[in-house]
Amino acid sequence: MIPVILGLSGPVLLPSERDLLRAYPPRGVILFGRNIVEPGQLAALVVDLRDVLRPDAVLMVDQEGGRVARLRPPHWPELGPAGALADADAAYAHGLALGQMVRAAGFDVAASPVLDVRHEGASDVIGDRAFGRDPAMVAALGARVAAGIMAAGVIPVMKHIPGHGRAMLDSHLALPRVEATDLTGEFYPFRQNRDIPWAMTAHVVFAAYDPVHPATISKIVIAEVIRGIIGFSGVLVSDDLAMQALRGTPLKRAQAALRAGCDIALYCPGDMAGNRAILEGLSA
Repeated sequence: MIPVILGLSGPVLLPSERDLLRAYPPRGVILFGRNIVEPGQLAALVVDLRDVLRPDAVLMVDQEGGRVARLRPPHWPELGPAGALADADAAYAHGLALGQMVRAAGFDVAASPVLDVRHEGASDVIGDRAFGRDPAMVAALGARVAAGIMAAGVIPVMKHIPGHGRAMLDSHLALPRVEATDLTGEFYPFRQNRDIPWAMTAHVVFAAYDPVHPATISKIVIAEVIRGIIGFSGVLVSDDLAMQALRGTPLKRAQAALRAGCDIALYCPGDMAGNRAILEGLSA
């Protein structure tokens, strides 16, 4: 399989998408709100995807609770943000409910929990998606959410390694740069949870380690920080390569992430041109 997880254009699998996924089998597919209307429609889409994808490919959903939720009321229960969780029992219950919901909907992987530490004055792109400002609390509550997700038979993805909380800019829109040299607190929740099976990178420059490249495409940050200091040895997936923090064509972005040490490139917009360019380019 080609080491990429791709988005789709809409609520049904188009013939052109079916042909592309069959010709160039990806590691998986990720679904967003544009792909999810109601349970019957989603079930039919999942059946179509399982028919076309390899048996060991994954279906992924970006589902945290709060403002990051693709399965939403009235068809699915609403879960609050991580920042509203007060203790370990609530965190486990949140993770279990999230895992059961996404598993019942047909997904294997949920992009949660967020282990970024919240910082006053930073971009609100993280905000209440974080468990709080105390690294120890973030680590503990994140571990319980992940445990609940795994108890439901779903793979959790901790994000955004090695930490997005200090970023003053939203990486969806621009490239954040962190100049701080003591990042012990940022790394701590990820280090404490380094046994979570999957992790998602941060499109953030950590100048103390690599003053040029964001973590997603930095060989230095991935080798020295993510695999080294943090000690994460699981599956490393990039954040969405279509975000404006990065430059270059979709294929060049995917190639850069994989060369840097990501195991899977994630490209979410669902545009046929980008999907085709990545799949064809990576299979060449």
